[in-house]
Amino acid sequence: MRKIDIFDTTLRDGEQSAGINLNTAEKIEIAKQLERLGVTIIEAGFPASSPGDFEAVNRIAGTVKNSIVTGLARCIQKDIDTTWEAIKVAEQPHIHIFLATSPIHMEYKLKKSPEQVMEQAVEAVKYAKKFFPLVQWSAEDGFRSDREFLAEIIGEVIAAGATTINIPDTVGYASPNEYGELFKYLRENARGADTVKFSAHCHDDLGMAVANSIAAIQNGADQVECTINGIGERAGNAALEEIGVAMHIRKDLYQVETGLNLKEIKRSSQLVSRLTGVVIQPNKAVVGKNAFAHESGIHQDGVLKNPETYEIISPALIGEDDIPLVLGKHSGRAAFRDRAETMGYELSDEKLNKAFQEFKRLADRKKEVTEEDLVTILTEQQVSVEDVALFELKSVQVQYGTENIPTATASVITPEGETKTLASTGSGSVEAIFNTLEQLVNGTVNILDYRVKSVGKGRDALGEAVINLSYNGYTSTGRDAALDVLEASAKAYLNAINRQLIQESIRAQQPVLV
Repeated sequence: MRKIDIFDTTLRDGEQSAGINLNTAEKIEIAKQLERLGVTIIEAGFPASSPGDFEAVNRIAGTVKNSIVTGLARCIQKDIDTTWEAIKVAEQPHIHIFLATSPIHMEYKLKKSPEQVMEQAVEAVKYAKKFFPLVQWSAEDGFRSDREFLAEIIGEVIAAGATTINIPDTVGYASPNEYGELFKYLRENARGADTVKFSAHCHDDLGMAVANSIAAIQNGADQVECTINGIGERAGNAALEEIGVAMHIRKDLYQVETGLNLKEIKRSSQLVSRLTGVVIQPNKAVVGKNAFAHESGIHQDGVLKNPETYEIISPALIGEDDIPLVLGKHSGRAAFRDRAETMGYELSDEKLNKAFQEFKRLADRKKEVTEEDLVTILTEQQVSVEDVALFELKSVQVQYGTENIPTATASVITPEGETKTLASTGSGSVEAIFNTLEQLVNGTVNILDYRVKSVGKGRDALGEAVINLSYNGYTSTGRDAALDVLEASAKAYLNAINRQLIQESIRAQQPVLV
């Protein structure tokens, strides 16, 4: 069967979603999971955009061995130089450079003629080829570009050394028939098209990103660009899990293979959702919590008799297996370490000890410790930052009554090592906590979004709080989990503030690269 490369851009295009800000440790954790999932290429970020992105791309390039790591760059020499510095440690250095080719972009954004755009694209590819063996060139807003001009510029960049040509539907305007026809036209008319890979990159503004990507595959695309859970700019990108499972379930029709380890899909989806704070809609194809739920009596009867009557996808295919109690309060450190390693976590001794202590505290208070509980505990330790002094919650207490003003008291260890005890009131218990903790920082904190959800099932399930706030001109998202949702909310608030401290530390250490 024909091999289709999966180009994952969760860490670049996906992170451009409103309200998402991942730190370097979180990006590395997602990259390692994408490697386990078996994606061909991981777009780790845009190195020239910020010191934080440069650091993340560089560390991912040095960590991931079984997937190709790439970085995005404009057709500018300085961008290409910066990307090389970030990527050169990779097993197979790869760069993804882009330049807009549609009339509206060339006239109003670039303010360049088609001839000037072609010249810039060719020079950029030639320059990138001096460093990178693998050079992908993207025609931004390619679908809305003039076809003849698009074929011509593609021929020129192929002659300059491009190894992959990406034709994005940048604004999600295409229909499957149109997008597929464009790939067929370019395959037949672009000079040198038979010597390179063609790639599809679709946005979901009209809800057709996955359908368009499949249409491209059917018309000559060798690679599809997508994200976990379909996150991305505006309405998002094509969802990796939907494309991967569709190619597998309907291989009789599509006759292609992706090389994905589909059993890692569920874990990949949950990890990205947890770290980005983006909730998966219940009826989301493949990974939504209702994807395998049956409410209709007729459906339930059929599934009980033979699951294939109404389930074309087996839950086990994507790693959605029923997992029993894995550890209990009598489990020792060795068993805990073994389970963590089996689940794919690589923790330092210090982080493993902290995770084990959290597990023991939870096991003493909770009847059953589930796989989801362990994922929450281990993930939080895996992505924690150790070399920056941060705020740490010692305790929080709330006095509340329907006839009284809610009052919160919190004890916090400051980055300087001091213990501060603070108190404040609010219109509700959560606001009282937030008002209390705001006294720790200089300036006003604005809450942009706040939500709480359960981790797993049952009345004793962990509660996970996610908060998006702005402070000192920057926005950040914090999250944490605890058996008590008020404690989780306090920890999530401090986590968001701590993220600001981490970013300030990075900005102080490195110059801006653009």
